[in-house]
Amino acid sequence: MLSGPNPFSGEHLRICPQGYTCCTSEMEENFANKSRSEFEAMMKEAGRSVQTILTAQYRSFDNYFQDLLNKSEKALYDTFPSLYGELYTQNMKVFKDLYSELRRYYRGSNINLEEALNEFWTRLLERLFKLMNAQYHITDEYLDCMVKHAEQHKPFGEVPRDLKLKATRAFIVARSYAQGFLVGSDVVKKVSQVSLSHECTRAVMKLMYCPHCRGMASVKPCSNYCLNVVKGCLANQADLNTEWKYLMDALVAVADRIDGPYNVDTVIGTIHMRISEAISNLQENKDSITAKVFQGCGNPKISTKGSSSEDKKRRGKVTLEPKSSAVALEMLVLDAKGNLTALKSYWVTLPGVLCSKKVMASSAADDKCWNGMTKGSYLPEVMGDGLANQINNPEVEVDITKPDMTIRQQIMQLKIMTNRLGNANIGNDVDFQDASDDMSGSGSGDSCPDDVCGKRLSKNPSTRQPETHAIPKQSGHGVTGASSRSLPSAFLLFLSGASIAAQHLWR
Repeated sequence: MLSGPNPFSGEHLRICPQGYTCCTSEMEENFANKSRSEFEAMMKEAGRSVQTILTAQYRSFDNYFQDLLNKSEKALYDTFPSLYGELYTQNMKVFKDLYSELRRYYRGSNINLEEALNEFWTRLLERLFKLMNAQYHITDEYLDCMVKHAEQHKPFGEVPRDLKLKATRAFIVARSYAQGFLVGSDVVKKVSQVSLSHECTRAVMKLMYCPHCRGMASVKPCSNYCLNVVKGCLANQADLNTEWKYLMDALVAVADRIDGPYNVDTVIGTIHMRISEAISNLQENKDSITAKVFQGCGNPKISTKGSSSEDKKRRGKVTLEPKSSAVALEMLVLDAKGNLTALKSYWVTLPGVLCSKKVMASSAADDKCWNGMTKGSYLPEVMGDGLANQINNPEVEVDITKPDMTIRQQIMQLKIMTNRLGNANIGNDVDFQDASDDMSGSGSGDSCPDDVCGKRLSKNPSTRQPETHAIPKQSGHGVTGASSRSLPSAFLLFLSGASIAAQHLWR
């Protein structure tokens, strides 16, 4: 019953039921605008909570990874001068360039990591061979010959091959892992900004504010009624669900690699040690390697500059001090896997979350709720998730033949990123700047086999160029604790708690 002073006929109303009302046409229009802005704000708020979680996971890992690299580089700069003297001081740029290339690769630069490592060892060998044989005049042409002959005799031992294998795999998974969080966050941001259609604006207005026009402002919408409205309005968003789950699963799989077979803590944190080991191998085998080079390339001319005995005075290896970073990595991975698992069903639980927590819909069994026409029970069944299931939605007119193109583009971004993660999971690199249809990359070059990455990857080949998601620059100063500790508690609890509540609400 209307309780206002002068209820009047609602024949002028275009959205709300045309019985007796207390709303003018202007009021109805204002309510429609208000409901639209409020619903879009709800979407953005829910999206921001997911973005916050994913971005925090990225930052925590990024800080941890960069801290490992920074500490390795610092250990090299601190210990090599006393260990190797001129062998280090006259070749500082070679070492600095290596760490610079490693950082560029991690940041998403389109460089071949294996080639960068090969180039480092070649340059280092040329410099050290020349310095350790300073009594000779060694030309660039002679160095070219030396490199070809010396490589046969493994002057650095097995270190270059072993480090290339382990470091490339560690960097590939680290880069893809960090990238995955950023792509996921970017997809949520763009999808959460998609505007409501005209049909959805009318449906949301009828859901949220038509009770006011009927003098029933305190009557809550029926739960199933709310679900049908929101599922109709978010039908395209729900179609993200399959690829979104694949991305979350792929990130979890790569997280296991990071703290498992491709352990970044062990590999990245000991790069300086492996370089020291390689230099020591060269020093120990200097005479035999030099003799073999001279045999293959000829004896170089004696130099007038004299010789250096610096390498004979200084020999040694870097020792690794016990660190607790492995425990920090384990905690990061556990925290990430927990959050990724909680986020897997985000797009299909979102309607239930919005209805229960934002619209404050009534109980599903309530027969005194707003059903779109009056106070009573709501009889229609709840529609399924996704665009195809909205063909008979009683509350929202949805054209299932016209999917939202912004959201379809984001589905493609999810596919591309999942494919990259699948390749990284088996040690294959994929070019981040120019991923092609078969997703072959600038690294090892093989696309991800079906039996390893799943047949889904071959059934959904990329058909458009991916957006470039370069990893932003960070200071990289260590990890300060579990990544979720930097999150506001309300954001952390919002999704998982609300999702569980929503699932119970509309079972």
